[in-house]
Amino acid sequence: MNLDHITLTRIDPIAEREDLIDFITGNHWPFHVTPQMPREQIEKAIESGAYRSDERDSYWVDHADLGRIGLIRFEDLEDDTPVFDLRLASRYRGRGLGVQVLKVATAWVFEHMPATRRFEGQTRDDNLPMRRTFVKAGWVKEAYYRQGWPVTGAEPRDSVAYAILRSDWESGTSTPVPWGQD
Repeated sequence: MNLDHITLTRIDPIAEREDLIDFITGNHWPFHVTPQMPREQIEKAIESGAYRSDERDSYWVDHADLGRIGLIRFEDLEDDTPVFDLRLASRYRGRGLGVQVLKVATAWVFEHMPATRRFEGQTRDDNLPMRRTFVKAGWVKEAYYRQGWPVTGAEPRDSVAYAILRSDWESGTSTPVPWGQD
């Protein structure tokens, strides 16, 4: 796997406002809280700092051969454990690119945030492709939250949390969670 094919390019949400809006409205997000975000909601999010603030930063996900394939937003950047929101464009899903992107994002966090010891992500219980992506990228399932994922216009789904430790990233291993020691 060549991670050199994936680069993260920092987004200027004000200067690239229309590109950001077009990307989000031009794709369907079946496993996000709101699968089809209206333009007005994205505009408000941009204005409120959802894509760039002290706590958040956003990057285009660019592939050397395919071009722009997605965006990733890092969140909780002032906390011990940052999290992320990854959105791959519809036409690039199912190609195994998520594993590469997650590995690049993990490297970005640990290389740019030297005090960070762990990096976390969550997904819905039914988002099996993302759950496999976490595992293939060396992340470990740490929690299962029943009815913890809100869904616009529907009942909540279960949420599954994964994380990777800096020490595991550095060593290339995955330390299992000691389940069953209640």
